[in-house]
Amino acid sequence: MPDHKRRKEDRVGTLIIIGGHEDKEGDREILQEVARRVGKGKLVVTTVASHEPEGYFDTYRKVFKDLGLKNVMGLDVNERADAVTEETGKLLEDARGIFFTGGDQLRITSQIGDTQMEARIREIFASGGVICGTSAGASVMCETMMIEGKGGESHRIGDLRMAPGLGLIRDAIIDQHFAERGRMGRLLGAVAQNPRVLGIGIDEDTTIVVEELRYFTVLGSGAVYVVDGSCVTHSNIAEGGEDQILSIYDVKLHVLSKGDAFDLQERRPLDACKLDPGSKAQDSSPIPEIENPRAASAASD
Repeated sequence: MPDHKRRKEDRVGTLIIIGGHEDKEGDREILQEVARRVGKGKLVVTTVASHEPEGYFDTYRKVFKDLGLKNVMGLDVNERADAVTEETGKLLEDARGIFFTGGDQLRITSQIGDTQMEARIREIFASGGVICGTSAGASVMCETMMIEGKGGESHRIGDLRMAPGLGLIRDAIIDQHFAERGRMGRLLGAVAQNPRVLGIGIDEDTTIVVEELRYFTVLGSGAVYVVDGSCVTHSNIAEGGEDQILSIYDVKLHVLSKGDAFDLQERRPLDACKLDPGSKAQDSSPIPEIENPRAASAASD
């Protein structure tokens, strides 16, 4: 099993990627984990994904306040120009964590892509911060994100639309509301287009906590499905017509639940009990401000 101990030169933050509809009234296990990771730092909740953001922030502010976070700020980005204002820069300046709410993942990339806001988020992550996203905020974490595709039925080759995401996690494509909306077919379709990429489907009220971009652990009440196409021997994705049903052979599937862990480098489940407990510890010191946002963004690509 790989050595998962954190090295100073590898310091990188944590991704908390949520399948949507996380519990906000019961034990709130997932949001408790967000609060624990942020600690005494500032959490910025951004509703950029939503076309109608009213009420989103108030709901999360109340929950996080109840969970002990004292510094929870909201960030609306209604237009792309909002992502480059001095006010937005100051709000993100000393943030420890960012939380993307649900909505439309294409709104996130189109509104903040290649802006000072995106560069600052990358800097927060690269400096050990916590980047969280639920529903649309989960899909946007990867290099390529799904933006349209039918669920609840066998996948037709022409049904899937994808677009560039934020690229915080590489070699993976993430789908959310997974079992609830019957999205296995479209995840298989995404993996068939590029078997190098792991497909990760996350149920509602379920999250993966990605450490060091090397492995993740599962929290919540549902399951996480990992589709590995590296051993695929055949698919009709290139030759089939748009209305043709996908066929694909020798796909590997892992189904994980609370407490399970998965090695992203080895593409194997691993024993969560053997993970270095110190790797889960996060200090809450302020994240330094970047001097050249565009250069920092380019350096992380």
